[in-house]
Amino acid sequence: MHFQLTEDQRALRDGTRALLAGRFGRQALRAAVDCEGSSPALDRELWRELGAAGLFGLCLPEESGGVGLGLAEAVLVFEECGRALVPGPLVATFLAAGEVPGAASGETVVTAPYNGLVPWLDAADLVRGDAAGAEPLTAPVDPLTPLHRLPGGDRTRPPWQATLLYAAEQLGSAGRTLGMAVQHAREREQFGQPVGAFQAVKHLCAEMLVRVEVARAAVYAAAVTGDPVEVAAAELLADEAAVQGARDCLQVHGGMGFTWEGDVHLHLKRAWTRAELAGRARDAEETLAASL
Repeated sequence: MHFQLTEDQRALRDGTRALLAGRFGRQALRAAVDCEGSSPALDRELWRELGAAGLFGLCLPEESGGVGLGLAEAVLVFEECGRALVPGPLVATFLAAGEVPGAASGETVVTAPYNGLVPWLDAADLVRGDAAGAEPLTAPVDPLTPLHRLPGGDRTRPPWQATLLYAAEQLGSAGRTLGMAVQHAREREQFGQPVGAFQAVKHLCAEMLVRVEVARAAVYAAAVTGDPVEVAAAELLADEAAVQGARDCLQVHGGMGFTWEGDVHLHLKRAWTRAELAGRARDAEETLAASL
């Protein structure tokens, strides 16, 4: 079997990356993070542009106004969204396309409660699920993901498709922090040579690369098979690649990685948040154990 991306898939990935770089590049990311106010505002214009580009309707049939592609292509697109740290309830809106009017076009913002948390509740036009009594978190981990917590400790897991798309976003974030670490290791000099020449830094970058590529194989495979057990494995590997990768990237950057103007900590905080929304690691481990 041929496991390489097709020419069309590569074009979709590259086109999505170019779109997000132009529409939500670093300047827009920093503007969103640094804006004043108790809660970030969802960029409705960006949301409609994503809808017009076919992001939310990617898996809908063409006769229904969609693009007619599959989950394998959706994973590539969400990987790029994770790489760019695009804010908003992307996963819930994507899964609502075809059922909720306006979701596919980006006119309707949809959110859903996952694992006792509801992202972007105040900005959503529709909530798919019961969010009654949800209380806002006054200090969410990620400055670009406002959260509400459901009362009673409700831990209803998201559907496996949502978990897979979160894993794809984690994969994109892990790939981005790997690139940031390698670039810094090449450019930053200490004692007359790039810090990447030191063995400890080499090891950190090499370990990041291994985690990214292992997670990539698992996420892509789960997108093809749709097997919930493989999705659970992809979730665990992608979460590890994103969270540990961001931590290692911080180490490569040294003290600069911890400053507010750096982007590394944004990837770490988003990775923590996605891991909580997608499902507890223990649940995924139990799914894998039950299949053995």
